[in-house]
Amino acid sequence: MYRTTSTFPREERYSLGDQLRRAAVWIPSNISEGHGRSRTGDYLRHVSIAAGSLSQLETQIQIACRLDYITDADQTRLLDSCAGIARMLAGLIRSLRRRLGSKQTAAVGSLDSETLPPDS
Repeated sequence: MYRTTSTFPREERYSLGDQLRRAAVWIPSNISEGHGRSRTGDYLRHVSIAAGSLSQLETQIQIACRLDYITDADQTRLLDSCAGIARMLAGLIRSLRRRLGSKQTAAVGSLDSETLPPDS
């Protein structure tokens, strides 16, 4: 993204260009921060934030193309890359939700077995 935005008009390098670069950096940064947390719910929240940043990035790429700051070919290439990342994030989100669901089910199951009287 840094290479792409370096060709933007000077006045856009610090507005739309900066927004594109920040969104691109926030995606892996949020995934990394979430992974570093000890709770699955925190990880899921950060991956969801990364997915939101990816949506922003896709919109900003389209705006850059409409303003003729990038070519149609660049837009296609960048959006194809975003689509691949979106698929990976969706898979990670599904996996984390399953993990979170199984932990909650296990916690409820252990709670039930502790609080229910034994079968006679």
